Amino acid sequence: MRISLFSLLCLLTSAVCFAQPGYKLQFKVNGLKDTTIYLGYYYGESTFVKDTAKVNSKGEFFFDGKQALPQGVYFLVLNKTRIFEMVMGSNQHFSMATSTDDYVKNMVVTGDLDNKLFFENMVFNMERHKEAEPFIKVLKDSSLSENQKKDAKAGFNKINDKVTAYQDGIINKYPATVTARIFKSSKPVKIPDAPKKPNGSIDSTFQLRWYREHFFDHFDLADDALIRMPRSVYQEKINEYLDKLFVPQADSVTKAIEKLVAKAKKNQETYKYAVWVCILKYQQPEIMGLDEVFVNLYDRYFAKGDMDFWANDKLKQTLKETADRLRKSLVGRTGPNLIMQDSNFKPRSMYDIKNKYTVLFIFDPDCGHCKEETPKLVNFYNTKKFDVEVYAVSADTSMAKMRDYIKEMKMKWITVNGPRTYVGHYQDLYDAITTPSLYILDQRKKIIGKKIPADKVEDFLIQHERMEKAKGTPKL
Repeated sequence: MRISLFSLLCLLTSAVCFAQPGYKLQFKVNGLKDTTIYLGYYYGESTFVKDTAKVNSKGEFFFDGKQALPQGVYFLVLNKTRIFEMVMGSNQHFSMATSTDDYVKNMVVTGDLDNKLFFENMVFNMERHKEAEPFIKVLKDSSLSENQKKDAKAGFNKINDKVTAYQDGIINKYPATVTARIFKSSKPVKIPDAPKKPNGSIDSTFQLRWYREHFFDHFDLADDALIRMPRSVYQEKINEYLDKLFVPQADSVTKAIEKLVAKAKKNQETYKYAVWVCILKYQQPEIMGLDEVFVNLYDRYFAKGDMDFWANDKLKQTLKETADRLRKSLVGRTGPNLIMQDSNFKPRSMYDIKNKYTVLFIFDPDCGHCKEETPKLVNFYNTKKFDVEVYAVSADTSMAKMRDYIKEMKMKWITVNGPRTYVGHYQDLYDAITTPSLYILDQRKKIIGKKIPADKVEDFLIQHERMEKAKGTPKL
């Protein structure tokens, strides 16, 4: 009886896989021959190629290396197309056999429990999906009432219960496998009912406080395999935690990040990744004022050298420059004074403005977006309901261009030429690398708003005064 090279490799792998270092992955795919195939992996939102193999005339190929692969979900790529995924766990000496007509259903795994569970789950899910199709069809039918959908909803929930029970079984029986860790990471945390206080009232803040403390109970932030997933679940989990459970205020968010990073710190890879996800998130945040979080993170993790194990000097310098630029004009800080020449070459100081509010508007006469925003600010200024003055800074060196722009836009406020300065360049004092940039300062020249669209200035001031009034209202 003839034994193929692939069969022999499978037998050898099964016998000695736990004793061998590194990785050796053998494959036989019926329907493939004489081609090149790649082993790839996920990392956050990106994909990378780790290894290359030649497929012989029998569809046999293998990947091997002296060092074990980082755990997570990997995939095979043929002609720039991913053909199927697999998990890479603690055992990295195994074989897989399948065929091109259905990679998943025909998969036979030898020598690795983790991938056996992984592919069995995919088949199980396919079967449950077929089972759920008639119920899904009813639930998506907009012509039916909720009462008519009741039975379909109950049927669909039963199938969901089957899936949950199946996954819980894997988690309980094989907790160390990547497959089980994937299942566990997606399990929702059940929030207990709020207890009653001694006076009989319900503790209204209990559930939020409890959820914050237990949010990562099923998601191990120190498991770097969760970084290598088809979906960027690690990043999504961090975003959900920070966006939904904390008010968008720099101190609160910074403290929350420090807590989650402390959990990730047990593993250098997750420590690095968690910090990096957060620092990218707050470099250009959608919510005003949260750029301070970026500054805090740079000071805490990069300036002190905590990230030196992976961050090179060039990256650290780039982050430092960004942090130093942002910290000059954070919300809540006193805005630096600007003294520049107006169209008559007369020095005008922003600090000389005595109005309740100052709008600092930095523009470029040749900037298309500036030409869209300036008329909106002019309209606000001409119909203003607040005690406000505008201090507009032209980024261009040309006085002629500035004068023409003032005339064209009918700007009645204070306009000065940025390069003709007595106190240093505005970009050295304010975060304004793009134009237009708009800041709002109060009477003490404290920055209360930044990067606000011109047509939202009035709304911002209304909201600001409402909040200030609420702060001043004595508590009963």
